[in-house]
Amino acid sequence: MRTRIQTAFSGKVEAIGLPILALFWVSFFWGTTWLASKEGVKHMPALQLATIRQFLGGIMYVGYFIIKKEPWPKGKQWRTILILAILNFCCSNGLSTWGVKYISSGLGAIIGAIFPIWIVIICFFKGERIAKLAVTGLLICFGGICIIFADHLGDFLRPDFQFGIFLSVASTITWAFGILHTKKKAASFNPYFSLGLQMLLSSFILFGITEAAGMNISLSEIPLTSWWAIGYLVIIGSILTFVAFIYTLQHLPTEVSSIYAYMNPIVAIVLAFFIFGEPLTQSIVIGVAVTLMGLYLVNKSIRKSKLK
Repeated sequence: MRTRIQTAFSGKVEAIGLPILALFWVSFFWGTTWLASKEGVKHMPALQLATIRQFLGGIMYVGYFIIKKEPWPKGKQWRTILILAILNFCCSNGLSTWGVKYISSGLGAIIGAIFPIWIVIICFFKGERIAKLAVTGLLICFGGICIIFADHLGDFLRPDFQFGIFLSVASTITWAFGILHTKKKAASFNPYFSLGLQMLLSSFILFGITEAAGMNISLSEIPLTSWWAIGYLVIIGSILTFVAFIYTLQHLPTEVSSIYAYMNPIVAIVLAFFIFGEPLTQSIVIGVAVTLMGLYLVNKSIRKSKLK
């Protein structure tokens, strides 16, 4: 009897505990990748860093599934994978990596968290009704962003800062489109294999663009610091954390698994303060709190609409 109880208890802990551990992993380590990206792009072209990161991550994923003899996608599945490769990795990851070359890693993480706003706006332009809760959340988010940017008013006179903000915001829009397209089209295919193929395809696309534009430098010119950053981004950001992220989506309710979106910028801001000495002013703290409250309301509205 006691053995049965212990077995049932340990099974329950494993069922709940592992997804929660995966969620904590995603919440913390995706926050740290903003710092790794910032460190890497200090010494090399940002899009080249994204290209190498996605190529290495994609090779590892795809190689694993080739060894496992996983069935390859068929027909229209390739079209979905290509679209997601462009949205999620060429545009979203590529632009966000490029963006932190010109703005702080903490600010990049804050902007990266606002993608639920674009989901609501995209759905509105598709003819879907926006709930009052979502509108309230959008207004609160806007207020929080204004508070955060109060410390950066002087920076807006710098063209490079403006460009960094533009790239970072654009990356969140493409991520939102990617999430919506994934929900609509990608459920029928192994999500992990699909992820690897998206990374690999995006690396080829980015390499073609950056090489044609003359943006790349020789691999021998990339310093060891950037290679360490790339290694961290590949192993922690592209492999382990993406696996943990998909695992949380499969085993936890949406309202729980989405917590990572609120935690990532907090982790990035706090670590950037201690490691890079990036400013952590009162207005940033208040602005982040207000923005995250708004994002919570927007996410809550999205979840309610899915239940109807």
